[in-house]
Amino acid sequence: MIISRKAASCVWRIKPGSNSRLTAASSSHPYADFRFSSPTIDAPYVAPHEEKCHLCGQITAKIAMPYPAAQERLLVAAGQALARRDPRSALELLDQADQFGPTHNATLNRAVALRLLGDYHGSLRVLDDALEMRPYDFMALLAKGAMLEKINQPKAAIEIYRNALKIAPPRDSCPPGVIAQMDYADRLVEQHARNLADFMKDRVASLKPELSDANRERFDEGLEIYAGLKQPPRHQPLLLNYPRLPIIPFYDRSLFPWLSTLEEATPVIQAELTALLETDFDAFSPYIAYPKGAPVNQWGELNHSRKWTSLFLWKDGRRQDDICARAPATAALLESLPMADQEAFAPTAVFSALQPKTHIPPHTGSSNVRLLTHLPLILPGPARFRVGNTVREWEMGTAWVFDDTIEHEAWNDAESMRVILIFDVWNPYLDEGEKRLITEMMKAQRDYMSDQASPRPLS
Repeated sequence: MIISRKAASCVWRIKPGSNSRLTAASSSHPYADFRFSSPTIDAPYVAPHEEKCHLCGQITAKIAMPYPAAQERLLVAAGQALARRDPRSALELLDQADQFGPTHNATLNRAVALRLLGDYHGSLRVLDDALEMRPYDFMALLAKGAMLEKINQPKAAIEIYRNALKIAPPRDSCPPGVIAQMDYADRLVEQHARNLADFMKDRVASLKPELSDANRERFDEGLEIYAGLKQPPRHQPLLLNYPRLPIIPFYDRSLFPWLSTLEEATPVIQAELTALLETDFDAFSPYIAYPKGAPVNQWGELNHSRKWTSLFLWKDGRRQDDICARAPATAALLESLPMADQEAFAPTAVFSALQPKTHIPPHTGSSNVRLLTHLPLILPGPARFRVGNTVREWEMGTAWVFDDTIEHEAWNDAESMRVILIFDVWNPYLDEGEKRLITEMMKAQRDYMSDQASPRPLS
């Protein structure tokens, strides 16, 4: 077999077809007896080349460690001794191999031997030597975390496990023993985060009454992010990520004084919606409709499905006159509101119908220069909506405005259909001049991509 150097997130490459193995002996602690064993090495020198990592599947350049034949034989014998659980013989062989020069292989196996002898502090020191050679060695980091646990330093172990998990190879590329170790580390990190969050919540509890409801919600999210329970929300637009706009899941109502006018019109909009549902529900079309052959990713269940359907009043900036004529009060109200206005882009206004027990999976919208407004119209029971780390339930007569470039998802947990009105508005942190510039910029990009503009000649 060939053992070669790997990319930062990987460990030793065992060439397929050899009888080498990466094993974990059974134990109450899933890391207790992890070892590297190498029964045979069939090539004393390996030229630099490219190979596919057996753990992560990455194709990377490998620089093989050229072992003299005598050193190779000693390293193989040391691995075989560890496989027999004979750490003393392994250490003697590793001492002899190291006379030719230190190797990562020998250092890792020395750490295993010391662990088997119960010298956890010694094993930890040697693992630090291995990590000095390769700071991003995934398995060495897991082993170091285990040793820190053995010497009763669980919080230090958590930090090591957390770093290891950040560079973990894909699960489907890992053998079962490694997956078990990853899961163990993940559970410890998660429990540590929960314990830390609970500790901090107790410490600050007496101070929280001083905050407003909105600031208390923000603080609670910040505490959970600080503890490691949640990730901070971020903009992930599909089209335009405009800089220096705040990352706010649900915007403060005070920025949209017209919301009360919209909410007061709920009965009028409901009446027009009811008529459309009774006479023309077939006009509601699947909201997700990818063409044949396109990757559907998370949309497999909803692609071309009537579980989630829509009826547009405006679509990509174009008024749908036929639908607006059948919902004239709704159309007139929308025209009186400050909807986003971008030729061929916005506004979009739509009745969105979600069938019972249906989940809209996590996704993001097109651009953070505009926000989405939701007004619930039919709420037969519980219906939830998540934006970033914030989950809310729709309430009849209450609208909200949110940033759809932050990951969001929805659930209709009720036994019958849920319908809401959705339309987009400009982000309130843009001024009028900037809105005009953004619109013209986006039109220019569209025209350029459609070959309606000639590129400048190269000079």
